[in-house]
Amino acid sequence: MRHDKLERELHLLLLLTDNHTLTIEKLCDKVGISRRNLYYYLEFFRDTGFEVYKRGKVYCIDRSSPFFGRLVERVSFTDDEAVLMRRLLDKVSGNNAVVENLKRKMDRFYDFDILDSGEMREQTAHNVSILHEAIKTKRQVLLRNYSSPHSNTCRDRLVEPFMLMNGNNEVRCHEPASGMNKTFKVARMEDVTLLEQPWQHEAGHRRMYTDIFMFSGEELFPVSLSLGSLSYNVLKEEYPSASKHITPAGDMRWHLSLNVCSHAGIGRFVLGLYEDIEVLGDDDFKAYLRDKIMRMVCR
Repeated sequence: MRHDKLERELHLLLLLTDNHTLTIEKLCDKVGISRRNLYYYLEFFRDTGFEVYKRGKVYCIDRSSPFFGRLVERVSFTDDEAVLMRRLLDKVSGNNAVVENLKRKMDRFYDFDILDSGEMREQTAHNVSILHEAIKTKRQVLLRNYSSPHSNTCRDRLVEPFMLMNGNNEVRCHEPASGMNKTFKVARMEDVTLLEQPWQHEAGHRRMYTDIFMFSGEELFPVSLSLGSLSYNVLKEEYPSASKHITPAGDMRWHLSLNVCSHAGIGRFVLGLYEDIEVLGDDDFKAYLRDKIMRMVCR
């Protein structure tokens, strides 16, 4: 049954998250699947936004995968929201068990001594101001003692900031040392120093996009579809923001034209309703679908 398959997928997902010891054989044994099915699941996870990689004989999923980031954005509070909710809970009079439980839960996940600190807020405002100036004048900065839970480090980071994001809570930067574009959280910077050194790698700057299927990436790919009534209605119901990309085409057909960050999200939509959809373009997306279909047929 479908729910049994979903249970296995979720179980495997949890096992793979920062896995250090479980080999392929142990994973198959714990989940109750064959090696062939395990490789199928790994490919599925990659297609749906997880960073799956092999470390020696062990497969694992990086906790910094875009999927986890999108999940956290949707189920967690911003720092300002968390502080406001904690203050409201403190004002509830009486010995309310539900309120006390909520307080304990929030205290486990948020450091309110820091979040509710006026000094901390002034520092954050200062950091944003310096970053804005660096972006405007195209100069490098040093993020002083940047705390990274992923690498478990706290050190200075030389970067080229080029885009403030998420209400100025994050900044998109190019890091010359790694040659990569990364997103840094302003709250994790002890201080920001504006340098005289101008950008050296502007050609490598890539902003981060998120498409309507909630896949993120630095590149956009054009896709064009002709939709029937079923696919048209399903798309509008499941992805309301798609409406602005749809135009009537007559004879109960609609034209969808948009850019996506990955073929995986829109590919899953097309393959699920293929009888009601005509793929108009582009050629890369058609090749992606042909490859997916061939793999499914050959299994």
